[in-house]
Amino acid sequence: MRTPNKISLYICLLSVLFVLTQLFGCAGAGGGSPKDVVIKLFGAMERNDRAGIVNLLDMAALMNVTDHDYALQRKEPRIFHNPEALLDDLTDNGLTKTRWFNMQRVVGNTEIHGDTAYVEVSFISKKTNTQYYNKFGLHRQNGRWRIYSFKTISDNK
Repeated sequence: MRTPNKISLYICLLSVLFVLTQLFGCAGAGGGSPKDVVIKLFGAMERNDRAGIVNLLDMAALMNVTDHDYALQRKEPRIFHNPEALLDDLTDNGLTKTRWFNMQRVVGNTEIHGDTAYVEVSFISKKTNTQYYNKFGLHRQNGRWRIYSFKTISDNK
């Protein structure tokens, strides 16, 4: 009877590790929990990582929002006609990035209902102590959580 050599054992071990990585790695393909996705969005915005932002957002759904503006303190909604304009708004000196990053950001509780989730996000003005309470909407697409809404509600405290 032939005993396996070290190279055969090494190849077998690598094959098993690869299979396990594929099986268990798919569970985290959506960036983890919906809350993790929201936190990753703020990190990508801070780094002006446009590719990272695109991977976390449902760009088409966000461009279809025409009834409210998520940049805080705006009366008239802005309408984005292309993904580049939306990315410009969320990076560098974009209006939304500037306003969101001038406030304290608090990521709160998560509600998950099947393939839809809501993550509480509050923006608190350091000057006026006004809290802008939000629930970011996420849905699961192809096994990944993506943000489709930045609904903003003002709550004076």
